Order: sequence, then structure tokens, then C-alpha cells
Amino acid sequence: MDYKSAGVDIEAGYRSVELMKEHIRKTMRPEVLTGIGGFSGAFSMNAFKEMEEPVLVSGTDGVGTKLKLAFLLDKHDTVGIDCVAMCVNDIACAGGEPLFFLDYIACGKNIPEKIAQIVGGVADGCAQAGAALIGGETAEMPGFYPEDEYDLAGFAVGVADRKNMITGSGIRPGDVLLGMASSGVHSNGFSLVRKVFPMERKALDVYCDELGMTLGEKLLTPTKIYVRALRAVREAGVTVQGCSHITGGGFYENIPRMLPEGICAVVNRDSYEVPAIFGMLQKQGGIETQMMYNTFNMGIGMVLAVRPEEADAAAAAIRSAGEEAFVIGEAREGSKGVVLC
Repeated sequence: MDYKSAGVDIEAGYRSVELMKEHIRKTMRPEVLTGIGGFSGAFSMNAFKEMEEPVLVSGTDGVGTKLKLAFLLDKHDTVGIDCVAMCVNDIACAGGEPLFFLDYIACGKNIPEKIAQIVGGVADGCAQAGAALIGGETAEMPGFYPEDEYDLAGFAVGVADRKNMITGSGIRPGDVLLGMASSGVHSNGFSLVRKVFPMERKALDVYCDELGMTLGEKLLTPTKIYVRALRAVREAGVTVQGCSHITGGGFYENIPRMLPEGICAVVNRDSYEVPAIFGMLQKQGGIETQMMYNTFNMGIGMVLAVRPEEADAAAAAIRSAGEEAFVIGEAREGSKGVVLC
């Protein structure tokens, strides 16, 4: 008996690493001090030695049950972007600049070509965020995961000068709330999505005129990465008073996380067009409107609070980075929370 007969193929692991290398190389930054395949990743502090008071900012997350669609559709080249996005967007909304990323893949069977597709998506996400992919782990766990399934999670580290950190403490009544458009459902709420839509290849491959693509393609559209847009806002000289990444829990849970006590966020639902996928979810699932905004991003992936006099400049900077921006409401005096009108 040997390790391979127990279900772990060491040679497949070596092959996976070789296939990954071409993807990983495109994420490299000059501060990376280690090569591919070492026991750890090293990153020089030269990237932030000129800051007055550098602060490390970290984030960790996974893709969640959206992976079930990747299994069903046998499409694995975009979920890595989701994994990166969920981590680096959290860092960016704190005012941080992502530096490096590490991934963790646990699978029932190591199929090198599939693993390379997953890591290719991770590398694409890192390239979008300007972060180096400096390490990771692929664990083959037979008997723990089915052979055709895997889990994907990641960890990112960024840096911010303390004076530039976004804390929300300076938000005051009259501040403008800007929303950045999402690409769809992103990577939250899929346990409900999978209850609403039939999880069958035949149903997911149906072309939907209102979506402009198949249902499966829309649901697998990767999470937007907002690092460049937030960097553009900062470089435009705009001070972001507060920032919220709209993930699980939707508007009601996430927007209050950036608010100080005594301030509420008033959001105008008619200030932008809610993408069709959410209308389909609500209608087909019979979901109440409040629950939709308490579960999904409803077309807004990031919310910024800025002074009224800086709102136009912030919106222009966001658009210059290739993202859509909408004035969706304002901050007012009141109990900390969200009011939809």
C-alpha cells in the first residue's frame, strides 16, 4: 500500500504546481523576495517605508456555495476572482492597498488542469487588485470531499498610512452616499439562490433575454474588485469618510458597519436601476423586498460616504477607473441603521 492507493496523488500535486506557475508570474511585484514553491512567501517592507505610520490591514474569506454552480457547470476559471475580491475589497474599504494574497484549495481529487484553472482565476483577481500571489496550499483530501468538488478560500494583506484609513467616524449629516455598481449577485446569498433557481444544467444553460446571457453565466459572473476605483478616488484628492463593502447581509447589515452612532443612511431605491437578476430572484422565489435588501447587494457592491462638495469629483474618479457610480442617498441624524425610501 502507498499514499496514491490511499487517494493522494503526489505526482498530480507536482503537476498542479507546474501548471500554476505561468498564472502566478503575472501577479509578481518587485517586493516579492521568494520564488514559487517555497515553504513560505516573503514580501519586502520597502513598499511602505515612506509612510508616516504604516498599518497592516488584512482580510480573509472564501467563495461559499457559489462553488456549487462551478461544479455543476464545470467552469472553474472565475471563482478565484471571487475569492480575491472578497478579501481585497474589505481591505480597500478600510483605506488599504492590497500587497499580497495566499489561497487555499481543498479537494477530493487533485486534477492538475482543474487546479490550474482555479489558480488562474486567483491570479486574474490578484492582477486586478495589484496584489502578488506569493503562496498557497492545495490539499487533496479523499473521503472528506467528493472527487469532483473542492473548497476555495484566501487571505490578503494590505497596508495603509494610519492618517488615510477610512473609519466612518467622520461621517456627518448631509454627507452623500455613492454606490458603485456590482456585476450581479457577487459571492453572497447563494444558499438562497440555489433554493430559488433549479440547480440543473439544463435550466442554467437557458439564455435569458433580460440578462443578455444564460442564467448560469450570470450567476457565475465574478465579483467586482473595487481596488482601482477606490485608489482613483484617493488620487483625486477626495477624502472618503466611510466605506462599506456590500456582502452577505446586504444593505441592512453592511452599511451600518461604517456609520457612527447617531447617524443613519437614507437610501433612495429609485436612484439607480436594480439589475434584472435580482428581479428574477425576487419574483421566482416570492421573496419580500426587505429580505432582498437584507440578503443581496441589489446591484451595489460598494458604498462610499463623501462630503457633498466632493461627490462629483468622487463619482468622476470612480468612472475614470471603469466603474459605474450613482448617488444613492445621504447621511442623516437618527438611529444608526439604514432607511430605504
